[in-house]
Amino acid sequence: MLLAIDAGNTNVVFAVHDGSRWRGRWRIATQAERTSDEYAVWLLQLMQMAGLRPVQITRCVIGTVVPAALYNLRRLCRDWFGAEPLVARATLDWGFAIRVDSPQDVGADRLLNALAAHTLYGGPLVVIDFGTATTFDVVDGAGDYHGGVIAPGINLSIEALHRAAARLPRIGIGRPQAAIGRNTVAAMQSGIYWGYVGLIEGIVARIRAEVGEPLKVIGTGGLAPLFAEATAVIERIDQDITLEGLRLLAGRNPAPQLPSRSRAELD
Repeated sequence: MLLAIDAGNTNVVFAVHDGSRWRGRWRIATQAERTSDEYAVWLLQLMQMAGLRPVQITRCVIGTVVPAALYNLRRLCRDWFGAEPLVARATLDWGFAIRVDSPQDVGADRLLNALAAHTLYGGPLVVIDFGTATTFDVVDGAGDYHGGVIAPGINLSIEALHRAAARLPRIGIGRPQAAIGRNTVAAMQSGIYWGYVGLIEGIVARIRAEVGEPLKVIGTGGLAPLFAEATAVIERIDQDITLEGLRLLAGRNPAPQLPSRSRAELD
């Protein structure tokens, strides 16, 4: 079985695939200082509840945009599952060209989304990921990655508005009943929600104009369904797209060898 680890700025998602389906998905808040043993205590209990044992894990793959978290996630794979993880990097075999100025600077999550989206849905397309940042990634008909757009995430914007304006409260995100807010909270919710709908529609329209051909638009991330309610631009929601990218990447690349020191420790 494959253990896929998607380490984002806000959460780390662990998922196990048995070759035909995902057997479990679990998430924990991202803390770069969290040790491999702390991960193991938490993860192994959840796996046991799902009827899974560490010995069943034969491969591990990690995608992370938090470099400081990589060391302990790698130790988790080595020490508790006896596997050297494949780490998503631009230098691996992705099956497509990365047509940007500095491929090594592209976040692993963006490349993973591009890989899975084109494999599952064909192209050309745009993947919109509603994470800590809201990203738009462009993939052509052949599957090549052409870069995209990075905008502040919705929750970042809400927090910045609260912190920068002394009299504005911290609010939750939701679809307001009307564009014109009759009180401060309603006005803020309208600005955030309809502002992001406008951002989505405006950026996708500009990307389509630059590409010069129709583009499918795939949404992912926790807030994707909320915004898909308000715009026809987002054609499909796929919450597993980054995990699918990790699974596909592992299938395209050989498993790294466990360092000799780790093998000795396991013995």
